[in-house]
This record gives sequence, structure tokens and C-alpha cells, in this order.
Amino acid sequence: MFGLSYCVFLKPFGNEDGPGANLPFRWDLQFFADEEKTEEATPRKLQQARRRGQVPRSAELSTVVTLLAGFLVLKAGGSYLLRELYSYFRYSLASDRLNTYLDEISLANLFNHTVLTVATIFLPVGLAILVAGVMVNYLQTGGVFSLEPLKVKLDRINPLAGLKRMFSPQKWVDLLKALFKIGGVLLIIWNTFKGQVFPLAETNVLYPPLPLAGMIWQLMFTIVLRIVLLLLALAIFDFYYQRFQYRKSLRMTKKEVQDEFKQTEGDPRIKSRIRQKQRQLAMRRMMQDVPKADVVITNPTHLAIALKYEAEKMAAPKVLAKGEGYVAAKIKEVATEHRIPLVENKPLAQTLYRTVEIGELIPPHLYQAVAEVLAFVYKLRQKR
Repeated sequence: MFGLSYCVFLKPFGNEDGPGANLPFRWDLQFFADEEKTEEATPRKLQQARRRGQVPRSAELSTVVTLLAGFLVLKAGGSYLLRELYSYFRYSLASDRLNTYLDEISLANLFNHTVLTVATIFLPVGLAILVAGVMVNYLQTGGVFSLEPLKVKLDRINPLAGLKRMFSPQKWVDLLKALFKIGGVLLIIWNTFKGQVFPLAETNVLYPPLPLAGMIWQLMFTIVLRIVLLLLALAIFDFYYQRFQYRKSLRMTKKEVQDEFKQTEGDPRIKSRIRQKQRQLAMRRMMQDVPKADVVITNPTHLAIALKYEAEKMAAPKVLAKGEGYVAAKIKEVATEHRIPLVENKPLAQTLYRTVEIGELIPPHLYQAVAEVLAFVYKLRQKR
């Protein structure tokens, strides 16, 4: 774990002065250490975690946003809600209603009126909270749906694992957040009551019911708004902290990264061996085409390019083989065995090697230079 190895010396049983005394036995204690997870999660592991329903999500942010949405709707329609409640109580507590004989019809009417009033008052608030909750969770997670978190896992009921989770850094952070919320809420309530409620109580003024209800509602909204702003600051911190913890929990060891690369891209040694075999096959096919060439243009020692031209079949000469160093030497060796002329032309050899691939026709700007070489080769053949 710390990059250290230790050597432990043991004395064998029996005679301490024997030939086996002080025989060293090397124990590498790294064998017992866990490899540190220092590598960032790969895109494949992030995708697998997302498929299992593991995504960074702040419950604090969801709570604050839904709470703020609900109270904003209450604030926007506060006067309407108070009027509806006032009308409901006036209707329910009227003298004719109190003296009504309770039968099935009157009870049904009272029940229907109550349900309709409650739905009218609290349905907009509930819809606002529902929409805000869905939206904030969707923006955080991207709309993940997975049944994996619902599966029963035995490690969740393991007492040792439970103790480990109880004293984990996450629990300490949760404790600090809880203390911060309790202390902040109490401080806000105390300052609000000290500045507005206590002076109002000392005046000994009796207010009518509706103005008093409006004052109480305004006071409640002020308290809630201050609490929400405090919790919003905590939620923003929690949002980034959860993302940090999520990335940290998915970190990988170097061996895990290598194993994943082997699974997705294949073993590098096997791929290197495959590329080597492919080069060998291409080299073999190229060398088989060298005897068909009309001429081999050389550098003279570093480069070799084999050309073939058939006037009836080809629009221009074609490169059958090319190479440098060892490959160039093999091309010249095969050409010599099959009595193919070797023509030294350094500029032409370098241009052909750089610009023309195997199996391609030479470009038009090289026609003149290659034609001179081929004419020279044809004269040699006629002399022979």
C-alpha cells in the first residue's frame, strides 16, 4: 500500500546453532495490502454504475427546491387561500349549519364541500411541489430508472458493515449538516421573533381576524424564506460534495483499469502480435510481387521501390513493393535473383517512397522521370 517491502527473519525449531540457524525468510507484506484506488473511473464504469442506478444526487437540494416551490405558490395565492378558508369556516360554522339534522344527505354534502375546499386550496401547492421535485431530480440524475437499488443485499444487514458505515466520513458530514441546519433554523426563528413578534405583543393592540391572519402569514413566509435561503446554501455545498463522493467511490486501481482495457480493447500483447503477423503477411505478399516488376529504383542503400508497367493494361506504372533499410535490402536481393534491373536514382526513389503507396499508380508529375528509367531498362533488355 505504501510501496514498502519488509524482510522477516525466523529461526527454525530445534538446534539454534545448527546449519539452518538464522535462515532468512522473505515475506512481502504488500501481499496483504489493498492496492489504492488512485485512477478516475473510466466511461465504461460510469455507464455501468448509471445502469445500476448509482448517480450523484443531493437529497438536500431536492428538499429545498420543493419547499421553496410550495411556499412561492402559497405566497402568490395567499390572499385567495385565506378568502377560501374564511368562506369555508363561515359556511361550516353558520347557525343554520350548526342546527342542521345530521342524516346521510347532510353528511354527504358536508363531506363533499370539505373535500372540494381542501382540493381547491392545496392542490396547486401539491402540484407545484410534485413538478419541482420531479424536475430537480431529473436535472440531477438525467432520468435514470433502475430496479437495482430495490434488490435485497446481504451486506446491508451485516453488523460489521453497518458499524463501518456509522463511522464513515459520510456520516460525520451528515452530522455536521444536521447541526448546521438546527442551529441556523433556531437562530433565524429567534431573530425574527425578537425583531417582529415581541414588539407586536407589547403593544396590547387587538387586531381584526383577517388583518391578524395576514400578519401571521407574512411573518411565517419571512421565516420560511430565510430558512430556505440558508438551506439552499447548504444544498449547493451538498450537491458538489455528493458529486465528489460519487467520483471517489468509483475510483479504480491501476490493475482494474488494465483489466477493463483488456476486456474492451483486447490484450495489448495479443494485439501487438496480431499486428506483427499482419506485417509479416503483407511483407510476404509484397516480396511475392517483386519478381513481376520491370525495374527497382534505389537510393542506393536505404530505399528500394519496385515498379511494373504494362501499356495494354495500365494507365501508368504501378508500385509493386517499397521499403527502407532491411526491407529495401530484401527487395534488391529478390530482384537480383530474378535478374530485375536495379537503377539508382536518389531523388526519384525518395519521392516515390514518400508519395506513392503499394498498389497505387505513380502521379502524373513523375511520368517523365519514370519514363526515362523504363526507357533505359528497355534498352538494356534489347541489348541482352
